[in-house]
Amino acid sequence: MLEEVKELLLEVEKFVPKSAIELEGFRLSFLGKKGKTNELFAAFKEVPSDQKKDFGAAINNLKQLVQSKIKEHKDSFEVEAENSEIDLTRPVALDNLGSRHPISLIRNEIVEIFTRIGFTISEGPEIEDDWHNFSALNTPKEHPARDMQDTFFIQTNPDILLRSHTSTVQVRYMNDNKPPIRTLSPGRVYRNEAISARAHCIFHQVEGLYIDEDVSFADLKQCLLYFAKEMFGEKTKIRLRPSYFPFTEPSAEVDVSCNICNSKGCNVCKNTGYLEILGCGMVDPNVLENCGIDSKKYSGFAFGMGIERIAMLKYGVKDLRLFFENDVRFLKQFSAL
Repeated sequence: MLEEVKELLLEVEKFVPKSAIELEGFRLSFLGKKGKTNELFAAFKEVPSDQKKDFGAAINNLKQLVQSKIKEHKDSFEVEAENSEIDLTRPVALDNLGSRHPISLIRNEIVEIFTRIGFTISEGPEIEDDWHNFSALNTPKEHPARDMQDTFFIQTNPDILLRSHTSTVQVRYMNDNKPPIRTLSPGRVYRNEAISARAHCIFHQVEGLYIDEDVSFADLKQCLLYFAKEMFGEKTKIRLRPSYFPFTEPSAEVDVSCNICNSKGCNVCKNTGYLEILGCGMVDPNVLENCGIDSKKYSGFAFGMGIERIAMLKYGVKDLRLFFENDVRFLKQFSAL
């Protein structure tokens, strides 16, 4: 029996596999359930007592030699396989490159349109205080207009909140700059709204502010008509409906002709042929005074729009939730833009 083990040791030492498949066959022949090593251990009980020590040591040596032989050649085959999969002469594949998110595409396009008429970009924090989000914008505590925005407040400090509009950036800009002011404030905002095809608790806004001497509502209308035609095409129509915002007076909602249904009516425009894209108005004198600007000398207008709503119109998307789901099948449609 001991001689048989010595012969197997010699066989293992001389073994040199030529492939990973041959190495696997070697492993099974020695270490498998019906392998030679297990057969020797099964025969151990028949070995005379005075030979058990030498025989047991020989079997263990055989098993260790087999394991080391397998490990040695397995590592070399893996390295060889890795090297064989890499062809450094092949050209780089460019067809799997990513693309900008449709929200980023629309944001950049909006910014580009307004920068052509002199607007500059301003940004601010997403975590704000009550003053910048409400009080400075003519919405003091207990003002009923606060119910228009279901705001996320910090439970441990009710004065801290997630901004519900980027008007907070305009307040900061007016505090730090003197008229004339012409600024655009894009950014992410938060409102506690039910998620649906038309609304989300997280969305993106772009708000504009223009303050100078003798600024009128006619200037506001011309600015927004220019934007609508640049964004949606020369044939685009807009309509202004009277509305209410605590920080502008007079105020209006702006609708643009729905290009998803060509103004015939669909679920996105609620069968009206028009889709609301932004709110606007003349800056309330109280807001100017709160920010240290002389309301008797200066006037101005402000507007704000949801980027998702613009993207839905621009790309014919009927469900706003698609912008947040990161579905590659949806995002790939914008890779050529």
